[in-house]
Formats: sequence, C-alpha cells, structure tokens
Amino acid sequence: MALRMGHGETERAMKPRHKRLAFIVIGLVGVAVAAGLVLNSFRGNLVFFFSPSQVAAKEAPVGKTFRLGGMVEKGSVQRDQDGLTVRFVVTDTARNIPVVFTGILPDLFSEGQGAVAQGRLGDDGVFYADTVLAKHDETYMPPEVADALEQAKAANSSPAMPGAASLIE
Repeated sequence: MALRMGHGETERAMKPRHKRLAFIVIGLVGVAVAAGLVLNSFRGNLVFFFSPSQVAAKEAPVGKTFRLGGMVEKGSVQRDQDGLTVRFVVTDTARNIPVVFTGILPDLFSEGQGAVAQGRLGDDGVFYADTVLAKHDETYMPPEVADALEQAKAANSSPAMPGAASLIE
C-alpha cells in the first residue's frame, strides 16, 4: 500500500513484522546502553586495596585512586602548622609508605594501630590520602590489612633472609 507524501514521494507503510523487529532492536540497544552505563559507573567507583609491600613493588597504580592499609608506624605522626595536614607512615612490617592527609583524622586513629587510607600515589612515592579509616576496637582489623601483615611477616621470616624473623617479633 503506497501512501502519498509531499512533493511526489511515496513510502510504504511498515508491516507488523517489521514494526516488531524494529521494537526489539530498539529495546536491545536501550538495554545495551543501560548496561554500559552501569558497568562504567562500577568501574569508576571500584577501589582496590594494596599493602605497603605491593606499593613498593610498583603493583599499585600511580595517579589512580586505591586503598593503602597497614599499621601506623610508631613515632611517625607529624602535624603541619595548618593544623589539618598530617604526615605519617603506614607499614606492613616489611615496607613503609609515607602518607599525607589533609583533614580531620578519626578519633580512633593512633600510632601502632591499623589504618586504611584511600587516595593516590604521587610520582614522589608519597601516598596522598583523601580519606583515612581507623580500626574501631582492639580486636578488629580490616581483613585486607590482616592478610597483608601476615604475608609480610611470612616474607620476612623466609630462609632467604636469615634473622629477619627476629626483627619483627
């Protein structure tokens, strides 16, 4: 069936089968676009955890956000004159990473305790934290931090480094 269009053009009406096919194709394209947006959003919000040993081994991405966890080294916390900037060292007993954080630290943050900092590793090897989390009681430690400390302890007590185990304990 031909329909009359302006200026002498003719166009045929879509058959019901073609309409269904077009509807299905448009629906699939819509679902694919929605899935792509969701996956892109997840990828943008995905934050990985690294121990100081992994950061020192250059396994962590430079310039991208990730979490650094370990123990706050005793005697390493220094506060700048502005009252908000804090410098400290996070360790897994094998490696140390300097951290700079500007903001208010959690009340439970202290030297010798577990902490997880989220931020970026600078080209200078300093971790610039946007957020610092501290453990919330004496018995809890984030599983990632506990695993990283155990791995570092095991690496230090390997036969390749005689006497290293005695340094940790």
